[in-house]
Amino acid sequence: MTDFDARAATWDADPQKVARARLVAQAIAARVPDLSSRRVLEYGCGTGLLGFALRPAVASVTLADSSPGMLEEVRRKIAASGFGEMTPLRLDLATDPPPPERFGLVCSLMTLHHVPDTRGLLLGFRELLEPDGALCLADLDAEDGSFHGPGADVHRGFARAELGRVLEGAGFRGAHFETVLEIQKETSAGARSFPVFLVTAFRP
Repeated sequence: MTDFDARAATWDADPQKVARARLVAQAIAARVPDLSSRRVLEYGCGTGLLGFALRPAVASVTLADSSPGMLEEVRRKIAASGFGEMTPLRLDLATDPPPPERFGLVCSLMTLHHVPDTRGLLLGFRELLEPDGALCLADLDAEDGSFHGPGADVHRGFARAELGRVLEGAGFRGAHFETVLEIQKETSAGARSFPVFLVTAFRP
């Protein structure tokens, strides 16, 4: 069992996580045209907070994660929600081939910094998108490692200009960054505020 498996059942009990997903969903809705006709893949979905927040505004949502515990919680939530056109999918693009379906929007919330090979993941996202498909990634701005603390094997956020170059190199166009929220968190040096950006880019 991974740490994410163990935390799945109580993940949604944190109101800040729920509010965070709603803010990002609102920002995506403001940035992506023709949202109602788009089939959506949320990658690294966890319990699907972002996908559920988007569901009323889109055509369908596929909720993809590598954690069996998180996906079990997703299945429970789908069954309880009454929402149609929602599908759980076990997927790790670092090891699994992409599914055959293509999407009008691929999105993630606080997932990118957990994936070692950023460019490889972006290339996988590009393959999953239809022409003119949108990519919307919400994640941490570059920070000093305080967010996760010492020893965490993750990216220390992302410098926007550098991530923009990586997106362009992976075949995306029109990358647009905006700050969508700040996460207040206790660190070893006291309370800190960590900005979170949303970058929106498109597959030509």
